[in-house]
Amino acid sequence: MYTFGLAGFPVGHSLSPWIHGQLMKQTGVEGDYQLFEIKPEDFDEQISEMKNRDLDGFNVTVPYKEKIIPHLDGVDGSAAQLGAVNTVKRTSEGWIGYNTDGTGFLHSLQARFPDLFEQEINVLLLGSGGAARGIFDALMKQAEVQVDVANRTLSRAESMIAETGGAGIARAVSFDEAEQAAGEYDLIIQTTTVGMSPNEDTSILSLQNLKEGTVVSDIVYRPVMTTFLKEAEQKGARLHFGHEMLLQQAVYAFQIWTDLEPEARPLLEKFERKLKGE
Repeated sequence: MYTFGLAGFPVGHSLSPWIHGQLMKQTGVEGDYQLFEIKPEDFDEQISEMKNRDLDGFNVTVPYKEKIIPHLDGVDGSAAQLGAVNTVKRTSEGWIGYNTDGTGFLHSLQARFPDLFEQEINVLLLGSGGAARGIFDALMKQAEVQVDVANRTLSRAESMIAETGGAGIARAVSFDEAEQAAGEYDLIIQTTTVGMSPNEDTSILSLQNLKEGTVVSDIVYRPVMTTFLKEAEQKGARLHFGHEMLLQQAVYAFQIWTDLEPEARPLLEKFERKLKGE
């Protein structure tokens, strides 16, 4: 009997309990998944209480992927380099942190577009938060990519690049620069919460200059079709949806917790219908 959870703020909208419930059914194990909505001013106290609960592991979402690290007994090498954790496991050595964002994103992207990385591509990464760090790290491990990172605070993008091994390879750009150069990219990835419900009408930048055939990804999964993706579709882009990443990174978290290997693909259509309220 497993007990898992999710720590973040807010988390009331999260579908992680449904996802992990489906993964438990698929693998034939019993357990439950709880939501822990923690206000920023209560974070230190609440995390200490969570660690004393009878949990086998828990996920961490915004805004705590970086803030959780000092509270852990150890961090996996990749997560340590990224400075961001989204999965925590109880082990004999204490609470250990991992990051499944980058692996989950890349796997879901390649599942939809298997030929994407067969040639050199130019990538625009929007944002430099916890999820962006994981995705950036995964991109850096692809042989033929040139990555630009756009962030409202340019220094934050520069820091992320330097801290995650991209110095001299990737570069930081402003949103204005990114908008002007949108037609130069083969892959554009939106990693912030802009456009997330209930603010569906917002978009992080204009895709007016986008070229047809560009792969555009938005890690926001509610709504499934964000304003950002709608504009991309109008420009003839190929779309990658946030729920695909969410499902795949959850599969990797589940593997870390249980040593079992569920599959994301059989759940993808069912998950999309649930997100759309069908």
